[in-house]
Amino acid sequence: MYAENAGSGEYRIDGESIGRRALKNACLGYLARIGDEAAITLAEGQFNTAGNMSDSMAALASLASQPIEARERALAAFYARWRDEPLVVDKWLGIQATASLPDTLERVRALTEHEAFTLKNPNKVRALIGAFASANPACFHAIDGASYAFLADYVLKLDALNPQVAARLTGPFTQWRKYEPKRQALMQAQLQRLLAAPGLSKDVFEVVSKSLQVD
Repeated sequence: MYAENAGSGEYRIDGESIGRRALKNACLGYLARIGDEAAITLAEGQFNTAGNMSDSMAALASLASQPIEARERALAAFYARWRDEPLVVDKWLGIQATASLPDTLERVRALTEHEAFTLKNPNKVRALIGAFASANPACFHAIDGASYAFLADYVLKLDALNPQVAARLTGPFTQWRKYEPKRQALMQAQLQRLLAAPGLSKDVFEVVSKSLQVD
């Protein structure tokens, strides 16, 4: 199915062409999840020859969840090419934040020190920390609770700069009732930690107190 929809013709934006690219890239994602050499070679080949952003991003996302050298090569090459395009760099951050690897939290933590990231830019915060907390449930809800502590750390840091964005970043914690008792307790502990923080903004206080049903 991937091969049938790959094609090598001119890039087009008609409905059929868009559909074929979407199907092809969905197939690539599934193949990459297998993680065998043939699938990785296919993804890296598409990344290296992509003539449009859709194909490039799909291949990069497929490689980003594989603990292999091809992943690092593709991430480095993509950033080198697009580093001066902020919106594209946001996608680069988001792909890494949503990777399904055990070290994703460590990767996100490291990226907070990268030149491409700053807490002063809400788009960067949403692209990296927001994507990790809201769009990567397997990693964010790791049973050790480390990701919960990480998110609370950055809510507090951001609260001093932009309380409105900090309040929105707290959102994943407000869903604590949907989880089993151990994760509930871990999330509640971070909410209590936020609630007790000196100088907490009204914006974050409102979200946290309502979530905990504190007057």
